[in-house]
Amino acid sequence: MPISIRLPEKIEQRLARLAAKTGRSKTYYVTEAIIEHLEDLEDSYLAARRLEDVMKGKSRTYTMDEVRERLGLDD
Repeated sequence: MPISIRLPEKIEQRLARLAAKTGRSKTYYVTEAIIEHLEDLEDSYLAARRLEDVMKGKSRTYTMDEVRERLGLDD
């Protein structure tokens, strides 16, 4: 799926230099960067939503002892 992005000039220049030095396209490196960091962005978003739910009382937290007991890890 084609998309367009506007990069700051210095970032675009760095990307262009990297592509020229390695013989790969700028698109290749943009795609690699997205693949590399998308999971982290998803995790960050999920954690922020979870914290928001906890702070609004829509969700609760569990102590380590509660988790260990529920999972049967206490010996």
